[in-house]
Amino acid sequence: METVRAAERALMARLPEGALMQRAAAGLAAACAELLGRVYGSRVVLLVGSGDNGGDALYAGARLARRGAGVTAVLLAPERAHAAGLTALRRAGGSVAASDAVDALIERADLVVDGIVGIGGKGGLRPEAEKLAGAVERSRAAVVAVDLPSGVEADTGQVRGAAVRADLTVTFGTWKPGLLIDPAREYAGVVRLVDIGLELPREAALEALQHAEVARLLPVPVAESDKYRRGVVGIAAGSARYPGAAVLAVSGALRGGAGAVRYVGPAGEAVIARFPETLVSDAGPARAGRVQAWVVGPGAGDDAATVAEVLDADVPVLVDADGLRLAERDAVRGRTAPTLMTPHAGEAAALLGVRREEVEEARLAAVRELAAVYRATVLLKGSTTLVADSGGGAVRVNATGTPWLATAGSGDVLSGLAGSLLAAGLPARDAGSVAAYLHGLAGRFAAQGAPVGAHDVAAWIPRAWRDVRD
Repeated sequence: METVRAAERALMARLPEGALMQRAAAGLAAACAELLGRVYGSRVVLLVGSGDNGGDALYAGARLARRGAGVTAVLLAPERAHAAGLTALRRAGGSVAASDAVDALIERADLVVDGIVGIGGKGGLRPEAEKLAGAVERSRAAVVAVDLPSGVEADTGQVRGAAVRADLTVTFGTWKPGLLIDPAREYAGVVRLVDIGLELPREAALEALQHAEVARLLPVPVAESDKYRRGVVGIAAGSARYPGAAVLAVSGALRGGAGAVRYVGPAGEAVIARFPETLVSDAGPARAGRVQAWVVGPGAGDDAATVAEVLDADVPVLVDADGLRLAERDAVRGRTAPTLMTPHAGEAAALLGVRREEVEEARLAAVRELAAVYRATVLLKGSTTLVADSGGGAVRVNATGTPWLATAGSGDVLSGLAGSLLAAGLPARDAGSVAAYLHGLAGRFAAQGAPVGAHDVAAWIPRAWRDVRD
């Protein structure tokens, strides 16, 4: 966040004193008014810390008070509260609460504005702030966070202990990583970005692709294309115990843009019965025929030999599920062709030799570390999917999914889809990002608020593709 602070300092040097805070407060007040619906007569409580977030909250509160709201400020450090903002609030008719009345005020509030801690907050909330976060959690008030919810870390998305859970977060100038990454994202609610005129460098820590960007990456056949020129993806998946994993990986691959799918493994009969267009072989990966990319691991059981054989191929390889457990680290690190690894949090923890909770608490750090350690592109699955390259650079964040995607076999579909995009010619980072985007959209379309199976998600991928393209 030092980049943001530097941009703020540069802008403040060119503006009249207080102008930047007034811009932020105006956007914050407008968002609060929209959330309230009726401002006049509403009860608003401001939770005010000692930083600029507290000043933003006070100035926004003054604007709401001038429109007829009853606004009360709770000052966590009265001697360090933003003096000019506090004066503005009082002049507009707002008041400051006595410490013994805070819980009752929050309980009766229509809106609580969280201005306790700003982007510099680290290490969790202090005890007095924890008490306020607990009171907010128990209330029925709508909650608006200033820049980001107090208790979440802006750079990492970590939440260390109690934190304010917002319905709406109004952030200024640029997206903060903590607003896009679990677990902090769960606390942010809906996020609204207010432009306050910051000039930021183009290099970003995070990227979030949108429809137009994904559409430009989708492989499109031309008049001269045939099934082989469009790419062939090999699927080495499934076992006697898990034949369905092979079927689901193939189902994703057939909808991912490659011209043909080769299947190698013990589930050939199940694959052919479901998808007769698949090219099936039982001769092993090296003798299955030419492919432009491999997917290995879904439902593979303990077939370490096949995983090793695929990793030895000089084409892009996606490693998932059992393949992550069976792959030798040096075999992955030594590859010259691109490698895309697709772990969930538990698998990532095993690869890093840490507890699952450590990955879930610091997903951004975990995906970067995995990419560096394995010299691979890593897609860390979750409610927000992260895609990191071994060479560093911006991490891609995808949040198109739905909790209904947390179902058996969903990851197998994603692997087949991403592998097909690899075979169609997309770089590993783009293949993983586009696959996650389409997979999430397909999950939304398939679910529409109800439970779905992985096969339903695969069936809706063409709809997601058309939605992005059109």
